[in-house]
Amino acid sequence: MSVWIAIGLTVVGCYVVKLVGLLVPEGALERPLVRRLAALLPVALLAALTAQQTFSAAGALVLDARALGVAAAAVALALRAPFLVVVGAAVVVTAGVRALGG
Repeated sequence: MSVWIAIGLTVVGCYVVKLVGLLVPEGALERPLVRRLAALLPVALLAALTAQQTFSAAGALVLDARALGVAAAAVALALRAPFLVVVGAAVVVTAGVRALGG
């Protein structure tokens, strides 16, 4: 039951946050700093989520096949590969290392 209460509170909280976002004056959103933050914040959050999912397991810092997959993706990005190639490189390297026992 408490899980459903938490889900309900999360739903209400998300709706309130979205409603507050709609109430922000347009002039505040047109400021260059706000526009720049709005453009960079999703990238920073996604990078933090990727790092957390790649380098942690059960609350501990780990280096395993996932780190090599991210490294392969970084190399593909540096070579300006298309997005699907980047994802494919990460998947192939991670699966290959895991298949080899790493």
